[in-house]
Amino acid sequence: MKAEPFWHSKPMDQFTDPEWESLCDGCGKCCLNKVIDDETEELFFTNVACTLLNTETCQCSNYPQRFKLVSDCFKVTLEHRESFGWLPASCAYRLIDEGKELPSWHPLLVGSSEQMHHLGQSVRGKVISEDVAGDLEDHVVTWPLHFVS
Repeated sequence: MKAEPFWHSKPMDQFTDPEWESLCDGCGKCCLNKVIDDETEELFFTNVACTLLNTETCQCSNYPQRFKLVSDCFKVTLEHRESFGWLPASCAYRLIDEGKELPSWHPLLVGSSEQMHHLGQSVRGKVISEDVAGDLEDHVVTWPLHFVS
């Protein structure tokens, strides 16, 4: 009999650090700059990536030093659970917190991130660096909000 996956068998606050980190699918969507409408407070994603994001691998180019190098880099932790709403709808942290299943392409289910990239669920080939973007308002996109489950 196959053991139940850790995200089914225990609450999030009991995940080990490696389990917590493994929930990240590596899509890079959380590393996109966002814009908040001053009047409506609505959050909009852009196709502008953090300067540290490798837009081909969708990984941070300096993960250990990211908080020192990027002042508004945000660590996804249970202590920030109330703000999980800013994460993309496909984010495993958000999905598990909402009692939902991981998408069928998630690396924990299929063993690698290739299916995620193949299905267009990452930022690969869709973003530019904030170093060259200009005004964020000119780069608002909707694709980070939609996902194939």
